[in-house]
Amino acid sequence: MPKRCTYPGTLLALLLVFPVHADTVNVAVASNFAETLRRLAPLFSRQSGHQIKISAASTGKLYAQILHGAPFDVFLAADQERPKRLVEANRADAGTLTTYALGQLVLWQPKAAWSEADGSRLLLEGEGGTLAIANPTTAPYGTAAQEALEALGVWSKFQDRIVRGENIGQTFHFVASGAADFGLVAYSQILNWERAKGFVWRVPHNLHSPIRQQGVVVGNGSGRLAAVAFMKFLTSTEAAQIIARDGYLIEGKPE
Repeated sequence: MPKRCTYPGTLLALLLVFPVHADTVNVAVASNFAETLRRLAPLFSRQSGHQIKISAASTGKLYAQILHGAPFDVFLAADQERPKRLVEANRADAGTLTTYALGQLVLWQPKAAWSEADGSRLLLEGEGGTLAIANPTTAPYGTAAQEALEALGVWSKFQDRIVRGENIGQTFHFVASGAADFGLVAYSQILNWERAKGFVWRVPHNLHSPIRQQGVVVGNGSGRLAAVAFMKFLTSTEAAQIIARDGYLIEGKPE
């Protein structure tokens, strides 16, 4: 009679937790979320055995790359429009569409010590010098910035003094380096930069459309199962805690 094959308890536990074949998930991520993703990646790897490869750029640029066949497995956009378009074009899996974070737009002046009231006054009166925003055409935070300025009735006042970044990462750099006097950036960037100081004013949410950041699986290759596992991981309690700590809101949860 053949002997039944048995595994030691520890080995069996490892086989249940980690996949037999570990994959690398190629993630195309919007610039604003790149640092948070770098914090999430080791946790995902420990839990799943899979690795994360990060490619960061503006949402619009990454969307165009995916349409042209870039070999990504997951697309973490800074909006909900581009993932939706990919699903409609049969370039992404609708069943994996996930809102992983809600972005917060802030006005940042690194050298000032203004009060809360000064933030709205500065925008309303069109003061403060050059203003950096992300490109509204390709970057959702740029779209939100333009909407906020239009809602305040000051878009025309800043037209000649706007410094446009290709993405929110470059926009933040313009302000941090002094290339722009102040800017409308992501709150997460302020929290993630050790040297960030000065004045920060959270732009009221009613001044712009929600920055609903959605992700979706876009690849059909060998890493698909790992990509699906990663999307599920993003909604886990552990991941949500890190995302919230980095300055994002979580859909369905109070601020």
